[in-house]
Amino acid sequence: MDDVRNLRDDAAGYCIEDLTVGMTAVYARTVTEADVVLFAGISGDNNPVHMNELYAARTLFKGRIVHGMLSASFLSTAIASRLPGPGSIYLSQNLKFCAPVRAGDTVEARVTVTDIMPEKRRVALKTVCSVAGKVVVDGDALVMVPTRT
Repeated sequence: MDDVRNLRDDAAGYCIEDLTVGMTAVYARTVTEADVVLFAGISGDNNPVHMNELYAARTLFKGRIVHGMLSASFLSTAIASRLPGPGSIYLSQNLKFCAPVRAGDTVEARVTVTDIMPEKRRVALKTVCSVAGKVVVDGDALVMVPTRT
């Protein structure tokens, strides 16, 4: 059986040997109504604060908000597609939801390398989602990264 590393496109991501503290990558996406509906269907989270404008208007948010985990999922995209990129494996994620996101908002997911543990092929990342410069999700992640050796 082929080694999994042979199936990875090394040009599309980083190996542990290529990473340095401070490296940053960003993924941005404008959340649509369809995204909210599809996420509710996939996750089963049909909380009326996400799905029912009349209900949500009576909450502290004064209207519907996007699922927090939908916004946070863009961090996974940044990790899997940008930094470290393909072949990386999520090990843990801590999240703090700081502000609501609404359909039509563009969420910018930013990941920054804060620590590298080459002996374990691990990298620690600062993970932040923001909308128009305001932090909406704050956290940190631990990721396993491929090696060239």
